[in-house]
Amino acid sequence: MVSGFLLGTRQTILETKDGGNTWVPRSIPSAEDEDFNYRFNSISFKGKEGWIVGKPAILLYTSNAGESWERMPLSAQLPGDMVYIKATGEKSAEMVTDQGAIYVTSNRGYNWKAAVQETVSATLNRTVSSGISGASYYTGTFNTVNRSPDGSYVAVSSRGNFYLTWQPGQPFWQPHNRAVARRIQNMGWRADGGLWLLVRGGGLYLSKGTGVSKHLRISTYEVYGFIDSTPTVK
Repeated sequence: MVSGFLLGTRQTILETKDGGNTWVPRSIPSAEDEDFNYRFNSISFKGKEGWIVGKPAILLYTSNAGESWERMPLSAQLPGDMVYIKATGEKSAEMVTDQGAIYVTSNRGYNWKAAVQETVSATLNRTVSSGISGASYYTGTFNTVNRSPDGSYVAVSSRGNFYLTWQPGQPFWQPHNRAVARRIQNMGWRADGGLWLLVRGGGLYLSKGTGVSKHLRISTYEVYGFIDSTPTVK
């Protein structure tokens, strides 16, 4: 039977062990000992090891499939709020903030190494004349961010007027003009390596081929009433 978790505000975490037929609230004492209401933003498992990140800044780690969670230390200088985490191996994970910082750890979160050299705001300040529409109005945060199986990322700006990509080894995020008229709601990677794109007001676009492409009109579907959800199953 499939098990998994749902996250929410006010330290909310629900667990299912029967494929989602029933959900049981779970308590994480290490996230309830202060006068904060944490919003858990992302959860990821690899085997029995799991991670949770949230806002205000909080990082939780489990080595026993979520039976208990340990709060890990975080630097007060972290740029932005943590919005995404991916378990990548034994005691290893990647973490992304809404300002475009990417960090990797291989020792259970005690130390983190930066994978990019600057925030997205700094990158756009250097490339504001590069022809990226809407870059001058960038508010400094992502709306959504998603990771591909090979470690590449695609993120949507908070206004949805352009998007950014990053591949392992690149020093900076790469901004891209949107190839559709409507503003972007969300983007992610398909199983074949191509991109999918949701626009505000209804519309699903699939890129041509794999990787980043300017051709996003090959397959178009009008859809309405999006549920913006990224499930996590362990």
